[in-house]
Amino acid sequence: MENPSFIIRPATEKDCDYAETITQEMEESAKARGTGIAKRSPEYIKTKMKEGKAVIATTKKGEWAGFCYIEAWGHGKFVANSGLIVAPQFRKFGLASQIKSEIFKLSQTKFPDSKIFGLTTGAAVMKINSGLGYIPVSYSDLTDDEEFWKGCNSCVNVEILKSKARQNCLCTAMLYDPSKKAKAQDVALRKDFKKNIKLFERWTRLKKYVMLNITKTKNKTFGLF
Repeated sequence: MENPSFIIRPATEKDCDYAETITQEMEESAKARGTGIAKRSPEYIKTKMKEGKAVIATTKKGEWAGFCYIEAWGHGKFVANSGLIVAPQFRKFGLASQIKSEIFKLSQTKFPDSKIFGLTTGAAVMKINSGLGYIPVSYSDLTDDEEFWKGCNSCVNVEILKSKARQNCLCTAMLYDPSKKAKAQDVALRKDFKKNIKLFERWTRLKKYVMLNITKTKNKTFGLF
């Protein structure tokens, strides 16, 4: 396939017809990765579109190509760019990076003083986040809003999160802090992260391997397998 051109814009109520396709692809993608994400219903996605808190990508012919949405937590102190998904036939064209950039801009417009964070198991998303100014942080630096953490209950790895007292899991936590003080402090950290991102990727894979094997061992001990 030749490199297609995309229209990337804030989603509106007119895009609600894509909601079913988007949620189905989110679930299939999570299964393929074997990691899991917080499941969202088509109705939830439609709400985000109607509120103007989502970005959608389509081809010029109107074919759905990608999506991402905004969630606010802790009375707006924290914002998450969630549900980043690209249709399989349009992957490897750099579309995820473009969508991520647009949803980041939309988040800054709607929530200029909020910290923007994300949890991801994907090295590609880590690279994109790093380019936008995110840095890896501990889970304790994220929102303590219980509603956010309830979303992890539908993830296949939720038992790992619970066993770690919500302080660690397979996902890597990343944060963008818009305050001037934080920006000044994070410059060096961002440079170090970009420089050593391959090492960080290996560490992430090792963490996944160790945590999953510990879980398997526990399950076998208690006869769950």
